[in-house]
Amino acid sequence: MGILSGNPKDEPMHYGEVYAVWQASMAAKSAVSCYQAYLNHAGDKDLKKALDALIDQAKLEIKELDVLLTDNGITPAPTPPERPPVKLEDIPAGARFADSEIAAGIGVDVSAGLVACSQAMGQSIREDIGALFGKYHVAKAALGLRILEMLKDKGWLVPPPLQLKRPEPVKA
Repeated sequence: MGILSGNPKDEPMHYGEVYAVWQASMAAKSAVSCYQAYLNHAGDKDLKKALDALIDQAKLEIKELDVLLTDNGITPAPTPPERPPVKLEDIPAGARFADSEIAAGIGVDVSAGLVACSQAMGQSIREDIGALFGKYHVAKAALGLRILEMLKDKGWLVPPPLQLKRPEPVKA
């Protein structure tokens, strides 16, 4: 039997795991606050459904990550207060986020979340922590696909420059 080969939950977390879990919890808490604000600005029903799904996923992550931190003697980051709902009409036009801006922003967030999950999985030596981030990675990938399809369907996708015609190779 090798070192750290017992029940992973009985093994200590290394500093990278502690930071990855703490940072993921903090990011999820910030996401809930931000997405609740976006819900107030959103007018499109599909966008609101995507935001609700992102909020539900972030709340699940907060719950699981904070239990992991607490069980290992680490104080989780504070949770911001819930944002109250606001009627879209009460937000001045110049202060309102457009649906396309919100959709692009959540797409970028999900993409960054995938990278963070991959990094946490790669640095984890506790199998339970690696698996937890693997579970989040799969959920984020599914949400990201849903958001990409919505961006395309609504005409909100702003693609990078596309290489439509490849240059002819130079013959020497």
